[in-house]
Amino acid sequence: MSNDDDNLAFEQQHGSGLQEMLGYRLVEWRMSEAVVTLKVAAQHCNRAGILHGGVLATLLDTASGYACCYCPVPGNIRRCLTLSLTTQFMGQARVGETVSVVAQYQGGGRKIIFTTAAAYGQQGSIIASASGTFRYHRGSEDEAGMPRGSGQP
Repeated sequence: MSNDDDNLAFEQQHGSGLQEMLGYRLVEWRMSEAVVTLKVAAQHCNRAGILHGGVLATLLDTASGYACCYCPVPGNIRRCLTLSLTTQFMGQARVGETVSVVAQYQGGGRKIIFTTAAAYGQQGSIIASASGTFRYHRGSEDEAGMPRGSGQP
């Protein structure tokens, strides 16, 4: 089993309360990239019967955070917090459809990092995108096992 598989399995077993409540899943996680999916249910929808923008923004934010926090050093856990997230909504998803969000680390420094993310509807079209700015929790910026200035998260 690869370190990517180990990290993914650990995170899937130790998810957050928000993850449990919303029902999203981290399905891919590797250096600089993460994929989160959600099968849309009635509780995720607004009054118009489409996926609520707040839920979609949460998925974009969550996937982006994961894209920043992958750590290749076994046993190390990195954490970050969102400083800003700019979202654009371009489409919609309905009950029964699965939404996939792909987020990627774009760059940054030792403490502040940047991401982009795109949410795809079941038919593969982009329904939302985001760009984010994140800050590592104290200590997380040194736990990656990466040399300072390496350009990697």
